[in-house]
Amino acid sequence: MKQSLVQIAIVIRDYDEAIQYYTKVLGFELIEDTVQSPTKRWVVVRPIGSSCGLLLAKAANEKQAQSIGNQTGGRVFLFLHTDNFDRDFARLQDHQVTIVRGPVVESYGKVAVFEDLYGNLWDLIEPAVHD
Repeated sequence: MKQSLVQIAIVIRDYDEAIQYYTKVLGFELIEDTVQSPTKRWVVVRPIGSSCGLLLAKAANEKQAQSIGNQTGGRVFLFLHTDNFDRDFARLQDHQVTIVRGPVVESYGKVAVFEDLYGNLWDLIEPAVHD
């Protein structure tokens, strides 16, 4: 049996501001932006080289809107691996992204926690190379 995650939905406030953030600030690529109705679009972004994308899902009601920025109850939500921590950390700083913790070197790699534009927590990780 073979399975894989291909998309993770993230509740957002506005399609265009989310596309701008994930593509310009984090450097993701826009995979799809299809209008489904006057109020709904199918928008997918993903890190370059990744097979898993983020479905940017605009909150459709007040209950969904309450989850924006807190999809995991304050825990780190997404883990972004990189081949060059210093490059990507500098990019976050250049775009004035809020750094919550780090950077620090742990047994599993170099890591920092940052907030996305809505307040969701992410780990930026350059995994350690183990012999």
